[in-house]
Amino acid sequence: MNLFNLRRPQPSLDDLTVEPASVQCDNPSSECLMPSVERPRQIFVRGQGSWLWDSDDRAYLDFTQGGAANSLGHSPSALVNAISAQSQALINPGFGLHNRAQLTLAERLCQSTGSDQAYLLNSGTEACEAAIKLARKWGQLHRGGASRIITASGSCHGHGFAAMSASDCQNNRFEPQLPGFSRIPFNDLPALHAAVDARTVAIMLEPIQSEAGVIPATEHYLKGVERLCRELGILLILDEVQTGVGRCGTLLAEQTYGVRADITVLGKGLGGGVPVAALLARGTACCFAPGELHGTHHGNALMSAAGLAVLGSVLDHGFLEHVRESAQHLREGLARLANRYGHGELRGQGLLWGLTLSDDSADAVVKAALYEGLLLNAPQANCLRFTPALTVSKANIDEMLLRLTRAFSRVRTAQLQCRKGIAV
Repeated sequence: MNLFNLRRPQPSLDDLTVEPASVQCDNPSSECLMPSVERPRQIFVRGQGSWLWDSDDRAYLDFTQGGAANSLGHSPSALVNAISAQSQALINPGFGLHNRAQLTLAERLCQSTGSDQAYLLNSGTEACEAAIKLARKWGQLHRGGASRIITASGSCHGHGFAAMSASDCQNNRFEPQLPGFSRIPFNDLPALHAAVDARTVAIMLEPIQSEAGVIPATEHYLKGVERLCRELGILLILDEVQTGVGRCGTLLAEQTYGVRADITVLGKGLGGGVPVAALLARGTACCFAPGELHGTHHGNALMSAAGLAVLGSVLDHGFLEHVRESAQHLREGLARLANRYGHGELRGQGLLWGLTLSDDSADAVVKAALYEGLLLNAPQANCLRFTPALTVSKANIDEMLLRLTRAFSRVRTAQLQCRKGIAV
């Protein structure tokens, strides 16, 4: 069933730079909201699974899912029921007190990932900051005070001070850069070997650089990084904020590569849209002492219950198999569409894919897709990113491909009209 009115006039390129559809006059204004990112004018009021509805009751197929945060889709019953039940019992007993959900989630994370300790936080940024702090504490104890951390160009480890210093995100130009970090090219083992010295305590990488345009590490590279860490006695930190909790078809992306990190960072999908993140450590990397980590809401009962609901669903029998089957269907469909329209490389794993376009028209395609009732994301000017719910159906994928086809056609038509106008 077509849930969105597709009978709209073909837009020009100028039209595609303006958000479509006006909002009702009785909707709240955005004037009091501090600007952070550009947002479409639609105000979304409800969601279910892979669908969102705005205040005009228009339906949109969501293949962004909060930047991969909504791992189970919008308002999944498992998450809704867990939050509802926990909120009636206990929300936040306080940072200095244990709660059952917190202890259970930490235990389940350790058991399912083969980790020794887990610490719960609110966001991937906080978890990356904590990973950096943990690595440097380990360096004081085991590597003569070494504190330098090597990261890769194109990485994006969050928006805290230390995390941004370790990152190469597009929007970090206003952030203070702290000392103690070195950036090298991604997927370049010789550069990595040349960069490591006695001051190095850890190598911190994303298995897939999502913000850079969904660029996966090669298996040869990531295994080479792990081997180098073992040979030199330094730590391997994997930032799995984007790739963890089933996104790549396995619980952790490290499993698809056959490597094992000393410190792992989880975020986004762990809470299913609720702010939950985790820091996982193995072996001697478990070296924090009491009082070295703190936070008002870290591991509170409500957020922990959400994480338990998501983790339980992902670990349920057949769930990850469904992710892998859906991933293959999505990959094959995108590959056919890319070939039809003469676009470029398709990169990714599981249900995290990036499609390189033949030109810098990604923003125009995103806006054209909005006309078609499809929500997409463009991390780069020439790249579309697809992060559907892990529960996405093949029918949802087929509908997305149909709407994306129409979006591509809109942009191509607008480009041709623009060229004819210039020629005249």
